[in-house]
Amino acid sequence: MTAAAATLADARAAWAAWLAAERRASPHTLAAYGRDLGAFLDFLADHLGGPPSLADLLALRPADFRAWLARRAGDGYARTSTARALSVVRGFVRFLDRRGFGHAPALAAVRAPKLPRSVPKALAPAGAAALLEVADDAARPWIAARDVALLSLLYGCGLRIGEALALPRRAAPLGETLTVLGKGRKERRVPVLPAVRTAVADYLRLCPYRGDGPLFLGARGGALQPAVVQRRVRDLRRALGLPETATPHALRHSFATHLLAAGGDLRAIQELLGHASLSTTQRYTDVDTARLVEVYNRAHPRAQG
Repeated sequence: MTAAAATLADARAAWAAWLAAERRASPHTLAAYGRDLGAFLDFLADHLGGPPSLADLLALRPADFRAWLARRAGDGYARTSTARALSVVRGFVRFLDRRGFGHAPALAAVRAPKLPRSVPKALAPAGAAALLEVADDAARPWIAARDVALLSLLYGCGLRIGEALALPRRAAPLGETLTVLGKGRKERRVPVLPAVRTAVADYLRLCPYRGDGPLFLGARGGALQPAVVQRRVRDLRRALGLPETATPHALRHSFATHLLAAGGDLRAIQELLGHASLSTTQRYTDVDTARLVEVYNRAHPRAQG
């Protein structure tokens, strides 16, 4: 089929295939992008009075895109969520242009909502340590050991939860370094602390399941799901009185923040985290600066009055 004869459904299918094959997007990313684009097309169906065609999409005016942004604002979507959705739509429109499906120039005149500079929410060292200690208090010893091992990897190696759950069983026993498959299927090597190696070894010793599947398993022997980990950390933070920002991803933030506070090199931290851009890693300098200001305001005599 030629691009000129393609339908919007054809273009969406080609875009998804390109994301998977050439951009190496994960299933999670593909699903998220598909939802964002689908929600935009649902808006267009309501906005235009019927399901949009490819020609309808290409003929949109800047006012149509701004109406979509206004609808999202009125529906209470966060600016970060809308900025991400707009980025997905821009990416789809660029794909249409590059692959000969058609040109939609109106979107170039639409600005993304201005975003506040976000600061990663890290835990204090004591809070991170407390999570690992309390995680050992589960009814089934192997489940407790699994949770300790997983949270130790997030905090001790700076892994994303998806990266940790994607580790295969053959990755163990862990050595002094670990190869991690990150975003965009880019590999990086991270050092593994002895305490992390021990935690993973304890988990494998107690785990009743064997096989060549994933390293971290659920209660019935299947792959451990992120929602289970998130629920477990939510229960732990409530038991410890930690803030709502104490999530599995906060342990990754804590890894970077605590390294930086101890004098770690920003470029080295960038490599350990797998950030493509140094500007992403530089957000952690804001965390450290905020901490220093807090200490100053609490301790300096002239800051008390």
